[in-house]
Amino acid sequence: RRASIVTMSAAMMATTASILALAVVPASAQPAVDDYVRAASLQAEYSALVSDVADAPVWLEDGRFWYRKTAAGGHVFVVVDPTAPSKAPAFDHARLAQGFSAVAGRTVSATSLPFSTFALADAGATLTFAVENTSWRCSLTTYTCAQAPSADDGNAGPGASQGARADSKDAARPAGVTSPNGQLVAYVREHNIYVRPADAAPDAGDAVTRSGTAERPFTQSSIAWSPDATRLAAYRVTRGDRRMVRYVQSSPPDQLQPKTFEVQYTKPGDALDRPEPVLIDIAARRETVVDPALFPNPYSLSRLEWRRDGRAFTFDYNPRGHQGYRIVEVDGTSGAARALVDEQTSTFFHYSGRRFRHDVADGAEIIWLSERSGWAHLYLYDGATGRVKHPITSGDWLVRSVVRVDESSRQIWFTAGGTYADQNPYFVHFYRVNFDGTGLTALTREAGDHAVSLSPDRRFYVDTWSRVDQAPISQLRRATDGAVVLDLERADLAPLKAAGWRAPEPFVAKGRDGRTDIWGVIIRPSTFQTGRTYPVIEYIYAGPHDSFAPKNFSAHYPMQSLAELGFIVVQIDGMGTANRSKAFHDVAWQNIGDAGFPDRILWHKAAAEKYPEYDIRRVGIYGGSAGGQNATGALLFHGDFYKVAVSFAGCHDNRMDKIWWNEQWMGWPLGPHYDASSNVVHAKNLKGHLLLIVPELDTNVDPSSTLQVVNALIKANKTFDFLVMPNEEHGGGRRGPSAPYGDRKVWDFFVTHILDAKVPDWNGIASERTTPTGTPLTTSGSLALFGPSWDEVWARWAKDGRDH
Repeated sequence: RRASIVTMSAAMMATTASILALAVVPASAQPAVDDYVRAASLQAEYSALVSDVADAPVWLEDGRFWYRKTAAGGHVFVVVDPTAPSKAPAFDHARLAQGFSAVAGRTVSATSLPFSTFALADAGATLTFAVENTSWRCSLTTYTCAQAPSADDGNAGPGASQGARADSKDAARPAGVTSPNGQLVAYVREHNIYVRPADAAPDAGDAVTRSGTAERPFTQSSIAWSPDATRLAAYRVTRGDRRMVRYVQSSPPDQLQPKTFEVQYTKPGDALDRPEPVLIDIAARRETVVDPALFPNPYSLSRLEWRRDGRAFTFDYNPRGHQGYRIVEVDGTSGAARALVDEQTSTFFHYSGRRFRHDVADGAEIIWLSERSGWAHLYLYDGATGRVKHPITSGDWLVRSVVRVDESSRQIWFTAGGTYADQNPYFVHFYRVNFDGTGLTALTREAGDHAVSLSPDRRFYVDTWSRVDQAPISQLRRATDGAVVLDLERADLAPLKAAGWRAPEPFVAKGRDGRTDIWGVIIRPSTFQTGRTYPVIEYIYAGPHDSFAPKNFSAHYPMQSLAELGFIVVQIDGMGTANRSKAFHDVAWQNIGDAGFPDRILWHKAAAEKYPEYDIRRVGIYGGSAGGQNATGALLFHGDFYKVAVSFAGCHDNRMDKIWWNEQWMGWPLGPHYDASSNVVHAKNLKGHLLLIVPELDTNVDPSSTLQVVNALIKANKTFDFLVMPNEEHGGGRRGPSAPYGDRKVWDFFVTHILDAKVPDWNGIASERTTPTGTPLTTSGSLALFGPSWDEVWARWAKDGRDH
């Protein structure tokens, strides 16, 4: 789900700031110019002032690790030997910069090396890295550099299964799945599975199935070999709907006339592909279709995985509507199925963020994450009976992720939240526990959000922690007891504070039930003055898949730039978002339109009661994607409180958006609750000032979702503003010249309608499309007004091992 919507290049912002600063504008006619200049330059200014912030470590085979850290002018790399313990520069940065510059046709400095990660080769004597899709090799003895040869096209790439690879020596040979012993290849031809010797001609092979048809073919990607290469498991799939969303690119950069294209896009309620697991005996050419009684109505079935001893294979069953989850094991001889884990709930099973399974000793036991107690905890199952042996963790707190399962020591390393009553419940901490639930050991204690990297041998870990008001601290710790072995980095806030930086303030108030703490942050402008009132703008993203208000340190949050225009800007995690109790999360069930607004409004009122500067009479709101739905909903459902909203790329009716995200929370089959949360249905209730922005090429959220709101508002004779962003995808101005325009329109809208100030006469200010050196503006170092980029969000999920 994309929380990042409108983005602006830092380079563009800095250039715009320079242009504005030079413009001769009467102060009385352009009272907001200085504020815009300051807002535009804030990210570049603040980011350059923070040094000694370490990235995540990269562990080496010899037990050492390296990391990159911020430094004056960019970054440097550090290598650490935990056993010494000691740290030192990873290499001679100045010599490497000189060696690379000599052959690369560009000049770099010791702190501006053009890579963020590297690898060591030749027993550590050679450094390898990539720059703009070109691989380089540099000697760490002579510091001479040269382009590395291209990678072998025959290497199996991402997604290769059980040794499957395309044979570069025979491009005509059909891709297939190679058996564990390397002797056979299984592939799909004419809707059925064929098997041939690995060294046979491309058209060789015999059909081992006969039941596949055009309407119900076997899928090659699902083929799984038994360990002894005598059997296969595969899915035969009955095709569902193929909904296509069509696009018109109105203003293509390479031609005058518009272009059109279409994207396959499944929406809630659509008929899905229906997979059937089939057991295939190769020698007997026998197909055994697994009885679907345990998986009658699948939203999805996971990859087929054989037990190491070949006795069975397993898959996960995620039912349509997501009100349960089941692990199914199929006997490898008879095809009989049984349930190993059977999870059921009356609301939703959070499969995209709360699923964890680990099979111990080839399935003798299973470690499973469940919210059945009302909190996310680990349970140990008996793999033979499918019964719970005992909970591994318990209490009014939740397991956030499993870092490592050590079967030999029967220990689990995991992160958790809500374990310290005197800390923000969203802070992530690191723990170890035994399989039997004993020996629960806290390995982090400091009040902050902890990111931990455990060494492969589990002897050490690197702990980096921070808060929004606490600069990051990185330490090497001993895994047995959490003792500090070596201080790695401590970032210093003094230069930031000297430049006028104000730390965001964590703020907590009671929610709608009068008991539950609702957490958020308050961001004030650097020019904040007590005794003066400030309008309030809330950045909202209430997607139920996560929590979103900042918890850890950043020198610059995009909300700070908006605050510089004369606002207090806040972000809040209301009920219905994740990473708290199951009851807290369940508020979103079939009720996305709620968006935690009853909690948010109480939070605003509590902040206004504490701070006289907090002008609760003037509250605006903005967001994109799910936040776009939320921001518009604020004026439709709570227009007496919120006065102004900017909504970007919103999924305004959950039937118009992608299936996986919306059916996860709104359920299936579709019902009247979809109407109840729809901005289209309730457009007639609009109060206040609304700006709707839609990127015309949005393939994440169907642009028609916004256009249908526009249509409903017109029919209801409502006044609103509407902006179409040509050539833009879901991320808005991530690319192309519209990036600064999109941000400025958002800022102008709030300045006009909630600050009640006159915006600059932009058409009267000379604006060039090049930098002072005459080179085109770029989008490097983008500033995301709406929060972290989609790429960053996706990378975060991928790092957590979550399957979407």
